[in-house]
Amino acid sequence: MHKNAMDWIAIVLVIIGGINWGLVGLFEWDLVMFIFGDMTILSRVIYSLVGLSALWMIYYISKE
Repeated sequence: MHKNAMDWIAIVLVIIGGINWGLVGLFEWDLVMFIFGDMTILSRVIYSLVGLSALWMIYYISKE
């Protein structure tokens, strides 16, 4: 299946989110918070984009 730009963006953000959750689970260290601050507008945008990307991935895998 051909991947468009939205698919690639979602894939990258889901991978980033997965790595971040792995760091939180293993080391209690939140990379997004470290880079962008604790619940700043920018960190909330990043968390929201990762969540929307996960929803996009559900759509992406269901359209095959």
